[in-house]
Amino acid sequence: MALFKTSNPALGEGTFRDLAGPQYGGVIDETTHMTLNGTVNKTGILLVCALATAAYTWHSFLQSRDPADVMPSMIIGGIGGFIFALVTIFKKEWSPVTAPIYALLEGLVLGGLSALLELRFPGIAMQAVALTFGTLFVMLLAYRSGLIRVTQKLRLGIVAATGGIAVFYILQMLMGFFGFHMFSAVNGSGVIGIGFSLFVVAIAALNLVLDFDFIEQGVQYGAPKYMEWYGAFGIIVTLVWLYLEILRLLSKLRSR
Repeated sequence: MALFKTSNPALGEGTFRDLAGPQYGGVIDETTHMTLNGTVNKTGILLVCALATAAYTWHSFLQSRDPADVMPSMIIGGIGGFIFALVTIFKKEWSPVTAPIYALLEGLVLGGLSALLELRFPGIAMQAVALTFGTLFVMLLAYRSGLIRVTQKLRLGIVAATGGIAVFYILQMLMGFFGFHMFSAVNGSGVIGIGFSLFVVAIAALNLVLDFDFIEQGVQYGAPKYMEWYGAFGIIVTLVWLYLEILRLLSKLRSR
């Protein structure tokens, strides 16, 4: 069903539909089925996990101010986080274990990267954190109030834009391996670079709305209890992307 399509790879089409409980349309047993409050609580747990390891790499770097001290942790976090994200996506029933591990690993990357940029641009990390959670709150408020309605056209637009951004980043990375740097304007701190970053931040923020809607539909479908962890994992995936893009935008603005 197109209704359950989202650009977040963790919350793909059919995720909840295929796991729908027998009580869809009736009373949901909160002890065995997914609930909104349960998903919110799991999201909070994953955020704490990510913040804990982020604080570790942050503190490690600021003590020595040597990137070599945190680079191994960041590499482990980046590669490990990608692996556990794939495992979680393909083995959803493992999400109560794999989702927290993913959050812990991603925290290593976020903390190290934030500390590196903090050394160059003092205060940037707290600004990015505040903007990320501020965006989360605003998008949730806009969704719950009905200010932003998740229509089929909106879904298709966000999915297409997110896919285009992903293809662009992959193409840029592959070309970089061969020494080709054709997108300097996009990566720079000029008008084009800042405009591109603003566009990507907006698309990442809109993905949160799709995630909210998708999780709400999952609750209505009566998905299994472990899907609370999977839904929380999907939110964290989007938040990590949003935070990184906000960091990138702020670094461009501070470089001017």
